[in-house]
Amino acid sequence: MTNANKILAFVFCLVAVTGLSACSSSQTNKQLQAEKDKANQKPIEGNLVFNNFTLDQADERGLPLWQVKAKQASYSQNKKRARVEKPSGKLFQDGQFVLEVSADRGEIWEDGKQVFLQGQIVAKDPRNGAVMRGQQLEWRPQEDVLIVRQQITGTHAKIQATAREGKYFTRPQQMELQGQIVAVSADPALQLRTESLIWQMPQQQVIGNSPMQIDRYQGKTITDRVVGNSGAVNLKTKTVTLKQNVQLKSINPPLDIVGDSAIWNLNAQTVVSDRPVRIWHPPEQLTATGDRASIDLRQQIAVLAGNVQAIENRNRGRLATDRLRWNIASGQIQADGKVIYQQAKPPLKLTGSSGLGKLQNQTFVVRGGGSNRVVTEIIPE
Repeated sequence: MTNANKILAFVFCLVAVTGLSACSSSQTNKQLQAEKDKANQKPIEGNLVFNNFTLDQADERGLPLWQVKAKQASYSQNKKRARVEKPSGKLFQDGQFVLEVSADRGEIWEDGKQVFLQGQIVAKDPRNGAVMRGQQLEWRPQEDVLIVRQQITGTHAKIQATAREGKYFTRPQQMELQGQIVAVSADPALQLRTESLIWQMPQQQVIGNSPMQIDRYQGKTITDRVVGNSGAVNLKTKTVTLKQNVQLKSINPPLDIVGDSAIWNLNAQTVVSDRPVRIWHPPEQLTATGDRASIDLRQQIAVLAGNVQAIENRNRGRLATDRLRWNIASGQIQADGKVIYQQAKPPLKLTGSSGLGKLQNQTFVVRGGGSNRVVTEIIPE
């Protein structure tokens, strides 16, 4: 018996006046069923049309793959596909219910190997509460993947996202979004924009391998903005990790932080970088650079280490040291290690093992330590 005839026989066994019914071994029941089938089916252009119908599919082990209920279903033997109106149903994985779907209309192809739905798609995962909406849906049972196209919206307790299209992998409970992505989180209050994003729902993490912009909000006001070539947001630990061409702009304190790596702890309000970094403070026209840095935005303290330089642009004060602690609010800088301080007016150069002061008003004191003495060099104009 061909697949088409098998499905057609299966269809006739399922049709009832009010919905799905089972085939009976009784001859009387068969006759009654035949009369009901005849009343309920309408041949339209070679198709068999049934009302209030249920279709389902199992795998080779007999485990359910999907079950779709429809207001109306039509089956074409030639095309080997079923068309359904107002479908709603369940999708299964290893026999377990993983997704509930509904749509305006749909088609089932190749003896159930693919399910297509269109118009006002809603797909819900009961395991994690995720809801996906769009205009086109494709379910591939053998690949355990659900594809949603045409302005997909994903909603979860932790985050909401919109994109052009997305793939939802039911086994890892992971969604891959593509195109014009905007993701919004309530706690922490963030908005993320990018073109490619992986949303790992059990791990409460979103990962992007394309340039992204993340804005942090307080109410409706943006308090911080960070961009990078790639990155990840961990909603559980409330941390943002960014790589390559990282730029973070803070409103309070007013800072621009630029580097190739940054870990931004949203709760602690700290930024840590293990790569060369530059910090710019516009009000004091002061720039500090180092091989690595830790910035406490709440306390307004920055600590830099390794090849540290600080430059004050107004009076052209310059400091080089091994380690620097910068109180951004007061402007005071503490330097440790080999310290070299220079200023333009009057021209002066000091060398020592530690230093303390403010570059912006040229009140920087350099000290020696142990056998190290302070060396003062006056530079003639």
